[in-house]
Amino acid sequence: MAVGLSGFAFGVTSAGSGLTVPQTCALSLLAFTGASQFALVGALAGGGSPVMAAVGAVFLSMRNAFYGLRLSQLLALPRAVRPFAAHFVIDETTAVALAQPGRRAARLGFAVTGASLYFLWGLTTFLGALGAEAIGDTDTWGLDAAGPAVFLALLAPMVRSGRQRAVAAVAVLLGLGLLPVLPAGVPVLAAALAVPTVLYVERHTTRLGRGGREKDDGLPGAEADTPRGSADTPRDDAPRPNRVQGEDR
Repeated sequence: MAVGLSGFAFGVTSAGSGLTVPQTCALSLLAFTGASQFALVGALAGGGSPVMAAVGAVFLSMRNAFYGLRLSQLLALPRAVRPFAAHFVIDETTAVALAQPGRRAARLGFAVTGASLYFLWGLTTFLGALGAEAIGDTDTWGLDAAGPAVFLALLAPMVRSGRQRAVAAVAVLLGLGLLPVLPAGVPVLAAALAVPTVLYVERHTTRLGRGGREKDDGLPGAEADTPRGSADTPRDDAPRPNRVQGEDR
C-alpha cells in the first residue's frame, strides 16, 4: 500500500512536470527506483537541464550498487539471471532478502517482493499520470508538492541520531542557499557536501576535546605545565618504592 501511494504520487508529479503518460510509465518501468525518479522530475519541473536532472537521479540511485554487492553474495544467482535480478535491487527487496534465515528463503523473498512491487509501481504510476492529465494543472490543486511530501515522509523516520540531524540541517541550508545562484538540479547535488562537512567538524571537535582532556589528566601535553625539579616530580637518583603487582597497568 505504501509503495502504491508513492507510485501514484510519482505519476501525478511527473505528469504535472510536463512528461506525458507514456514517458512517465516508461520511467517507472525502466528506472524503478522511486527516489531517483522523484529527483529527476523535480529537477525538470524546476527548469533544470535533462543532463543535470539525470546526474542527480543517478547519484541517488548509486546506493543500489552497494545493495547489489551484498545481495550477490547472499543470493548467489546464476550468471544468466543476474542482469534481470539487478533491476529488482531496491530498498524493499534488499530489506526482505536480508531478513530471511536462509538462501532459499532470501531468494523467494527477493523474487516475490521485486515482482509484486514492480507490477504495483507501474500500475499506480499509470493511474497517477492519468489522474493528473484528467484534472489539468496540478499546481491548482497543490499536487505539485506530492513528490517532495512523499520523499520527506520516507526520509524523516530515518533521521534519528544527532549526526544524522546535523547532516539533514546542513543539507537543507546548502540546498536552499544555493538555489538562487545555481541552475535547477545542481543544489541537490551540492547538498551532498553536508556529509563530509559534518564529519570533518565532528572529527575536528573531537580532537580539540581530546587535547584538552589530555592536558587536564596530565597526559602528553602536560609536561610544559609542570616545572622541572618540583616536589611532585621524582628525581632520577631518588629511591623508587617497591612496585605492586599490576601497578604498571
